[in-house]
Amino acid sequence: MNIDIKAVHFTLRDESRDYLDKKIARIHNAENMIVDLLITLTKDKDFSAEATVNFRWGVSVHIKENDFELDPAVDKLMDKLEQKITKEKEKVKEKR
Repeated sequence: MNIDIKAVHFTLRDESRDYLDKKIARIHNAENMIVDLLITLTKDKDFSAEATVNFRWGVSVHIKENDFELDPAVDKLMDKLEQKITKEKEKVKEKR
């Protein structure tokens, strides 16, 4: 799984990067299904966290969350991401 994290309009501190890495570790059970995980964190008036997941069977999922603080935005994003991964996993199991 290739992971690419970008911070736009701000510098991602080491603490925030570690926090994000811990959250990404929650989806380790899906590593063999995911080709790319692209995360973009943007700061305008509030923080915007976006993730694009490319599955190995060609499906691509895009998720976006906003919050006034970075950590809650990451929490919401990762919760939605886990749900999407679980949903895709179930779809693939149903087809087999």
